[in-house]
Amino acid sequence: RKQVLPYTFGRSALKRFNKAEVNIVERLINKSMHFGKKYAKNTGRMTGKKTKLVNTVKTAFEIIELKTGQNPVQVLVKAIEFSAPTEDTTRIVYGGTTYHVSVDVAPLRRVDMALKFIADSVKEATFSNPKPIEEHLAEQLILAANNDSNSPSVKKRHELERIAQASR
Repeated sequence: RKQVLPYTFGRSALKRFNKAEVNIVERLINKSMHFGKKYAKNTGRMTGKKTKLVNTVKTAFEIIELKTGQNPVQVLVKAIEFSAPTEDTTRIVYGGTTYHVSVDVAPLRRVDMALKFIADSVKEATFSNPKPIEEHLAEQLILAANNDSNSPSVKKRHELERIAQASR
């Protein structure tokens, strides 16, 4: 569905798996708004400034189009595809002993994890750096879309899959 701005105003929050219907660009924006857990979550960083992030992503997409000449949404989809892990580990307690067991990752969770990896890599790259966030986002998406080993999100995927393979 064609949209001018990716903004659903939280309509997807009411049903269980309705987030799959949300525009992928808006899901990236929502993941970028979340800063972290425990203390970092309460610091007030990256919260409530969705319009600012929409403009940031828009500018980053323009940079991607200038650098690669490709459709920026297609670059985002390829970046998600290469950043999404196929295997993960889960803890199983059996007789008082905890085991880590390798499990396959559900498709919706794969997309969630990939978006989280991309958003976290942009936050880490931007922190204490004079370069604007738009350039970092464009750079991270291009690296991940090319399946480059220098991309932090691709590194995180390889690390998770390596740990899962070791715990088979």
